[in-house]
Amino acid sequence: LGKGETAGGEIKRRTPNADVALQQLDLSSLASVRTAADELRAAYPRIDLLINNAGVMYPPKQTTADGFELQFGTNHLGHFALTGHLLPRLLETEHSRGTVVSSNAHKMGPIEFDDLHWERSYRPWKAYAQSKLANLLFAFELQRRLVDGGHTTRCTASHPGYAATNLMKTTGFIRMVNPFVGQPAEDGALTTLRAATELALNGGEY
Repeated sequence: LGKGETAGGEIKRRTPNADVALQQLDLSSLASVRTAADELRAAYPRIDLLINNAGVMYPPKQTTADGFELQFGTNHLGHFALTGHLLPRLLETEHSRGTVVSSNAHKMGPIEFDDLHWERSYRPWKAYAQSKLANLLFAFELQRRLVDGGHTTRCTASHPGYAATNLMKTTGFIRMVNPFVGQPAEDGALTTLRAATELALNGGEY
C-alpha cells in the first residue's frame, strides 16, 4: 500500500477537501479481486466510474496465483473479473462508465487461442500485445452488451501513447532511453481521463 498512500497523500496535498480511500487489490490473484470487490460493494452504494488501468509489461515468464500467464492474467483476466464483480453497482448507477486502458501494442496481436498462456514458447512482447488486444475486445463486447441490455452504463477504451513510466522496468535498453523519448506520465494519463469523463462520448470509443 506504500505507493497508494503516497499518491493519496499527494492528492490531498493538492486538493485538501478530496475524500480519498485506498483499497488493497492484487489483480494477479482472483481471490484478491473477489475480496476487494466485496469490500468495495459493501463500502459504496454506487460506483460512477471504474478505470481498469493496472498492468505489467514484458516480465520474465511467470504465472499468476491461479496459473495464468502473468501478463494475460493481470492485464486482462484480473480486470475482467473486477469489472464483473462490480458491474451490478455500475448498472445501478445511472450513466456510470467503465474505461479500459489498452495500448497500441494491441496491433501486434493476435490472441493465441491454441496456446493462450504461452506454455509452448514464451515471447514477452507478443504476450503483452495479446493482453492489450484482449482489453479492447473486452471493452467493445461489454459496450455492445450494455447497449443491447438497455443500460445507461457505457464502456470506453484508451491508450496512453509512449509514456515514461516504470511499466518498462524489465525492458533493458528501452527502460534506459524511456525518460528521454517518452512523454511525461501526466500527459499519458490525459487520454484515459478523457475516455473516463468526456460527456460527449457514447461508449465504444477508443
